[in-house]
Amino acid sequence: MLLWPVAVLAEPSADSIAVNVDQARLVKLPARVATIVVGNPLIADVALQAGGVLVVTGKGYGATNFIAMDRGGEVLVDRVIQVEGPTDQLITVYRGIDRESYTCRPICQRRVTLGDGDTFFKATMEQAGTLSSSAGGAAGAK
Repeated sequence: MLLWPVAVLAEPSADSIAVNVDQARLVKLPARVATIVVGNPLIADVALQAGGVLVVTGKGYGATNFIAMDRGGEVLVDRVIQVEGPTDQLITVYRGIDRESYTCRPICQRRVTLGDGDTFFKATMEQAGTLSSSAGGAAGAK
């Protein structure tokens, strides 16, 4: 008898924060929060803003948590952050084992997505960096 691994997808609970990779979500925290700790910063990044607003940014797929403490070290919040894949119109092209991602709205354009093949990922990032540098140089020349 063969047993196949089964993937079980957990439903987000009311205490979890769902965010898509490469996107951000705002979360209101108690005003007396002084310290934020993230379980795995490769999955999510957090930044505490004035007024107790936390910016949660999805960095990689999966789940982690964050803990918010006051100046005395009392835990005020301990919540799970669930980072999921993109929700836009994403087209995935496989070339052997290499993967390429495109957003097709209204025409298909390269989209850097976690998990894309190294060559595609690096070429797309290089083009984006060159464009950004050129735009920055043009803005400074005025």
